[in-house]
Amino acid sequence: MMYNVKAKQIYLIFLFALAFISCNESKRPDVSQVNVDVKIQRFDQELFARKGKDVEKTNTLLSNKYGFFYDDYIKKMVGSPDYSNGEVLNTLFRDQAYTDLTKEVDSVYPNLKIQEEGLTETFKYIRYYYPKAKLPKFIAFVSGFAYQMPVGDQYLGIGLDMFLGKDSKFYKAIVQSVPLYLSRRFSPEYIVPRVAETYAHEELFQEPDEDRSLLAKMIFQGKILYFLDQVLPENMADSVKIGYSAEQLKWAQNFEGDIWAYFLENNFLYETDYQKIQVFLSEGPFTPGLGENRDSAPKLGVYTGWQIVKKYMQENPKTTLQQLMADNDAQKILNQSKYKPKQK
Repeated sequence: MMYNVKAKQIYLIFLFALAFISCNESKRPDVSQVNVDVKIQRFDQELFARKGKDVEKTNTLLSNKYGFFYDDYIKKMVGSPDYSNGEVLNTLFRDQAYTDLTKEVDSVYPNLKIQEEGLTETFKYIRYYYPKAKLPKFIAFVSGFAYQMPVGDQYLGIGLDMFLGKDSKFYKAIVQSVPLYLSRRFSPEYIVPRVAETYAHEELFQEPDEDRSLLAKMIFQGKILYFLDQVLPENMADSVKIGYSAEQLKWAQNFEGDIWAYFLENNFLYETDYQKIQVFLSEGPFTPGLGENRDSAPKLGVYTGWQIVKKYMQENPKTTLQQLMADNDAQKILNQSKYKPKQK
């Protein structure tokens, strides 16, 4: 018995030591004093609660509370400007599919506490680096898979029906319009990184237009991912940040040198024809021309750009995050990164 107790004590000390080491190694700034408290408004629940009630009153109430978002929701997301708000609401409330989907969303998301905590932490870091960053209203909704994360006037919408979990019965039914390689990522853990990524693209960092080469696009997307590394909760997996499966991330890590050699040998880095380079930047089940039996990861330009930016920041430790994000000289970042991954 004594032996067991002692072994457990040693084990606990070991765990504590590990925790202590990992805490000490965190290079993250202290954001405990940054005043951010993210709350997500439940438009989905408020709208559904009005089913069977006076439509005109519903329209006035929701219009007053949700303003621009409500207008976009009725006119663009679930209806069209050709119909009155009342007609759109009546049609929606009569639609059994809307009721079924909303009930499913409610069962998966009785509340959004986990997402609110993750976003609060993330936006504390964003505010630390960019104190003037304006936080939008975060509004949860259901649109029948029409929109996942719309950004409008002062709001960022979160389409909860597109985060039900990869095995949701609904995604098997819409595979014609939403392929499985996309719906695989329609899971709760993707809400926080997708919000942060959308906010970074839409509110903080405009993609420069003057250089349309693959290299410029790789570095820009790589900088966004590096930014996410600094602001998302530390325990978030790299695969979730980039939207890979665990196998795809392993493949990309394994063949990093071969991917880079492929770009160089085919003179892709300075190619500006979007038709030729989009295959390395866009979502897909795999990358044509690379790997065997379609086992390659997609978005290999984005993945490689991320690795170049990481290496650049290692080589240039005095460069701040703000300086990196403002620097649009992709060639300089590549040169000074000394990026030379080994081939297999």
